[in-house]
Amino acid sequence: MSDEMKWIAERTKTFDSSGIRKVFDLASKMENPINLSIGQPDFDVPQPVKDACIEAIQNGKNGYALTQGMPVLRDKLQAEVDAEYGHDDRSLFVCSGTSGGLFLTMLSLINPGDEVIIFDPYFVMYDSLVKLVGGKPVVLNTYPSFQIDPDQVAAAITPKTKLILLNSPANPTGVVASEEAMKALADLAAKHGIALLSDEIYRRFCYDDSFVSPAKFNPDTIVIDGFSKSHAMTGWRLGMVHGPQAIIDTMLKLQQYTFVCAPQPAQWAGAAAMDFDVQPYVDSYSDKRDMLIDGIQDLYDVTVPGGAFYVFPKSPRGSGTEFVTRAIENNLLIIPGGIFSQHDTHFRISYAADDATIQKGIEVLRALALNH
Repeated sequence: MSDEMKWIAERTKTFDSSGIRKVFDLASKMENPINLSIGQPDFDVPQPVKDACIEAIQNGKNGYALTQGMPVLRDKLQAEVDAEYGHDDRSLFVCSGTSGGLFLTMLSLINPGDEVIIFDPYFVMYDSLVKLVGGKPVVLNTYPSFQIDPDQVAAAITPKTKLILLNSPANPTGVVASEEAMKALADLAAKHGIALLSDEIYRRFCYDDSFVSPAKFNPDTIVIDGFSKSHAMTGWRLGMVHGPQAIIDTMLKLQQYTFVCAPQPAQWAGAAAMDFDVQPYVDSYSDKRDMLIDGIQDLYDVTVPGGAFYVFPKSPRGSGTEFVTRAIENNLLIIPGGIFSQHDTHFRISYAADDATIQKGIEVLRALALNH
């Protein structure tokens, strides 16, 4: 073994590189693929938001931001959160994307050996982040409905359980947790003194029912949100975390020594983004969902998603990886479900694409299902 390999920290060996990154690398080598793989809106950042960022840059708003966020954005976000929840002890800070918020939450709460309950399928980062900070992921199977079963959660709680992590609407399934499940989960966390972390980055993308946060029922819930999906600002790295003051203060202390701050020009843009109505985009994605579901549900075992912009069908034969390999051979780029799961039975489609691309994807998917 080379000296360089000996230098690498053991914590980095508990997980592999993101499988999604590997798919993106593959996509870069394909010529004009039908790309239904990327979890990024296909609309551009709204023009008023761009203008606000450009104005901030031109006006010299380019230095370090306050660790907790610039008042132009943070105060606006805090007022919105206060109006929604009315909790006496709910503070907020601006982070470097929701990924930054997730990492800081894990660093703040998880000690080596602590158990963290996550739901399978899960966002690729969850399992790895828990391991990175020395925690133990306790993975609960939600197949085939992808709904949270509070009784299953209750049975999984041990004296070592420190945190329950949920994502609704969910990536990769698009499933929205029911209000009953949210309340039951919130009550369980409160009863057992367990932290509850709700990743709500897709909360604006709910098509059939109104979004419900577990923070509605449990005031100690930690919530992560951001602008990446709702305003197509994925590259701007602008998120937020709100929760009990003591936890937020701890996360701010850690942010000082890690991310330092979220980019200042993006925060001025975020303040403008809060005044921009994204409902037309949401309505458009609801139509895209219907187009995709109508195009494949007669040939695939698929749960109709209530939110986000993903569909998670079961492979009609063979593993999810085998099916995705065949899809790629037919110039369709989708993602094997094993990247998000301990099971390799499904695959993820992102309908964050123009209608023509979705239609081409439907044609390939139908041909793959029909051609044995």
